[in-house]
Amino acid sequence: MKKTYLPYLVPFLVFLVFTYGGAWLPGGPHIYYPIKTLVMAAVLWYYRKAYTEIRPHFSWLAVAVGIVTFVLWVAPEGLYPHIGSSEFNPYDVDAAWKAYVLIAFRLAGAAIVVPIFEELFWRSFAVRWLIKEDFTNVPIGAFTWFSCCVVILAFGFEHHRWLVGLVAGILYHALLYYKKDIFECILAHAVTNFLLGIYVLATQQWSFW
Repeated sequence: MKKTYLPYLVPFLVFLVFTYGGAWLPGGPHIYYPIKTLVMAAVLWYYRKAYTEIRPHFSWLAVAVGIVTFVLWVAPEGLYPHIGSSEFNPYDVDAAWKAYVLIAFRLAGAAIVVPIFEELFWRSFAVRWLIKEDFTNVPIGAFTWFSCCVVILAFGFEHHRWLVGLVAGILYHALLYYKKDIFECILAHAVTNFLLGIYVLATQQWSFW
C-alpha cells in the first residue's frame, strides 16, 4: 500500500472498526462513540500535514448546500425503506451529566470529525484514485462519469438512509465540481450534520442518530 493512501484510508478504517465492532461492546454506542470521536480526531491530527488540499475559509454557497441537504435528508422520512437501522439516545444513561457529555461528543463527532474524514476519503481520495492510481497528481474536482457515479453510489449506500444519502452525495459532488475545493464540501457536510443534530435534539427522533 502506498504511503500516500494512509492518511485517507486509516481514518476510514478506524471509523469502520469502531462503528461495526464497537456495537458489540457492553453499553453500545454510549461507550464507544466518545472513544471513536477522540481516536478519529487523533488520527486526523496525526496525518494533518498530508491534507494540503484543505484550505479553510467561509462560503455562503457551502452553507446553503448544507442547509438544503439537511432539509432533503429529513423531509422524505417514512417514504422509503432504510438499509438496517440505528438509534443513539443520549438520555439512556443513569445521570444527566453523562447525557450532556454524550450529546457534546455526538455533535462534535458529527459536525467536525465526520465531515473532515468522509470528505477527505470520498471526494478527495476515492474520486481521484478512480481516475488515476497516483491520485495526488489528479486535481481536486477532476470529473469523470465513472469516478463520480461510483463514489456517489458508495457514499449513498454507506448510510442507512440510502436514498437521501445518494441525494447528499450528488449535492456535495456538484459543489466539488463547481468550486474545485474540498473545504467547501467539508463545510457543507458540517452544516448538514450540525443542523441534523439540533433537529434530533429538538424532536427526539433518535433514529436519525
